[in-house]
Amino acid sequence: MNSSAVHRLRLVSGPEGVSFILLLICSVLKRTTSFDAVPVMGMVHGILFILYVVFWIQAWQTQKWDAKRGILLFVLAVLPTGGFFAERMLGKEERGELRPATA
Repeated sequence: MNSSAVHRLRLVSGPEGVSFILLLICSVLKRTTSFDAVPVMGMVHGILFILYVVFWIQAWQTQKWDAKRGILLFVLAVLPTGGFFAERMLGKEERGELRPATA
């Protein structure tokens, strides 16, 4: 199902996943070296996460997903590498390979 809300959520889920991993790496580097990119990476990840949540709410309302799918997509946003799984799942839904779950 081609929805602009789903498309926006899919487009932000990949970069959000990358930023989460980079933030974790920066956190380790901050504690093991003098390199401290956590403030910058934290802000980048925060902005992408907020966009993900806003687009997630819009997509959930537009697509009328059931609670299981909506919650799964949110949980994927807070897990490292979860954004990549969300992007893949949303891409399949956009192409019609995955049946949209509705209430």
